[in-house]
Amino acid sequence: MTQEERTRLYIARSLIDGRMTIREAAELSGLSERQWKRIKKGVKEWGDAFVIHKNRGRKAHNAVSDEVREQVIVLKNSSKYEKANFSHFQELLDKYESIKLSKPTVYRILAANGFTSPKRHIHRNCHRRRKRKPRRGMLVIMDASPYCWFFDGREYSLHGAVDDATGEILALFFAPTECLEAYFEVVRHIITVHGEPLALYVDRHTIFRSPNADKLSIDDELAGKRIKDTQFGRAMRQLGINLIYAKSGQAKGRIERLWETLQSRLPVELNLLGITTVEEANAFLKRFIVEYNQKFAVEPEDPEPDFRPLDEQLNLDYILCIRDTRKADNGSTFSYEGSYYRIIRNGKVMPVISKSTVTVLKSSRIGLKVEYSGTIYEIEKLEEKPKKQPETKTKHANKPKPAVPSASHPWRTNSRSSSFAASLLEEPDREILEALYSSRLAWR
Repeated sequence: MTQEERTRLYIARSLIDGRMTIREAAELSGLSERQWKRIKKGVKEWGDAFVIHKNRGRKAHNAVSDEVREQVIVLKNSSKYEKANFSHFQELLDKYESIKLSKPTVYRILAANGFTSPKRHIHRNCHRRRKRKPRRGMLVIMDASPYCWFFDGREYSLHGAVDDATGEILALFFAPTECLEAYFEVVRHIITVHGEPLALYVDRHTIFRSPNADKLSIDDELAGKRIKDTQFGRAMRQLGINLIYAKSGQAKGRIERLWETLQSRLPVELNLLGITTVEEANAFLKRFIVEYNQKFAVEPEDPEPDFRPLDEQLNLDYILCIRDTRKADNGSTFSYEGSYYRIIRNGKVMPVISKSTVTVLKSSRIGLKVEYSGTIYEIEKLEEKPKKQPETKTKHANKPKPAVPSASHPWRTNSRSSSFAASLLEEPDREILEALYSSRLAWR
C-alpha cells in the first residue's frame, strides 16, 4: 500500500468512527464529498483493501505488448532509424513498419531503455516573433542549406523557398553547390505550380546582390546612377518580382528553422528509400513537399492569395537563364567562352549587321541561343576562328568641279560691263559710273 493509500484509509476510518465529517475530509484530501462517501461505504463493506487500485499487479488491456516494445527497441538500434528523432521515428513506424503507437508511448519506451532524442526541446528565452504576412504569395523566403544529406558523407546544397504566411514549402532543389541555376529552378517551380509572388526575401549573397551595391554614394543615387543587376536580379525585374535583402540570418528565421527540421528528417527518409543520387532525390522531393505541407503548414489569415499568373507573352526559358551581350562580326559570327559561333535561321546563315549587339542566352534547358532585334535564333559552333573579310571600299562618283570663268568672261572684263551699264544711263550719270569703275580697278 502506498503512502497516499494509507492516508485515504486513515481518513476513511475517521469518517466511519465519526471523528471527521465528509466536508472536512474533502477539504483535507482534495477529493470531492461524493468520492469520500463512496470510499467510506467501500471500506465498510470490503475492508482496507478497497483503497488499493484494482489493477494493482495486473496489466492493462490496452498496454503495449512486450513483443512490440522489443521490436521498437530493435528498430531504433538499426542503421535505418538510429538518426531519427523520437517524433519522426513514431511517424516512420506507422508509415513503413505498420506499428501504430502514440508519440508519448514511443517516448516512454525509448527513454526507459536509455535513448535520447537528438531534437530534444530546450527551453529558450521567449522573444517576439515577426507576424506572418496575411496572404499567400505576399512574401516568399528563399535560401540554401549545405549539408550531408546522404549518409555517404557527401555535402550538397538544398535550395528551397517557403511561404511566409503559411510556412508551407513551395519548392526544393538539390545541387552540388549553392548556384544560380538551382535558384532559377526553384523560381521556375514556384511560378509553374503557384504563380508569381509579390516579393522574394533573400540574403546578400552575390547571386542576388552585386558586391558593388554598397559602393554607390548618395550623390550617385540622386544623379540616377545604378549598379548593374546580377543575373538573378535581372530575371526578377523582368518578371516583376521585388527583391528584399535580409541583413542577418535571424531575419529569415522561418526558413532557418525549416533547415533544422529537414536536416533531421530528410536524410532518414532518403536512406530508407535507398536514394543516393541528386537526380533521384530531386524526383522524391515533389512527393515529400506534399506530405510535409499537409503536416506542418498553417492556414493564412486571408484565404485570398497574392500569387499572380505568368504573362502568356513571357517565356521562362528565355528569362531564367544567363544573358550576356556580344558584338557580331562579319559573317554573322561572334565569340563566347573561347569558341566561335554563327547565327542561323532555318539552317541558313542569318544576316546580321556587322558590329551590332547580340544577346547570348545560356542554360541547361535551352543550351545556347542568341537574341537579335527581339527575336531568338539558333546558333552553330565553328571549328576555327572565321577569317576576317576585307572591307570593301565603295567608290564614289567623281564630283563635278566648280566652273571657273574664263579670262574673257564678262565677270573678268570690266569694259563690257561698264559700257553696258553706261549705255543705260544719261550722260552725267555715265561719267559718275566710269569714275566708280576706275576706283574699283585701282583697289584691286
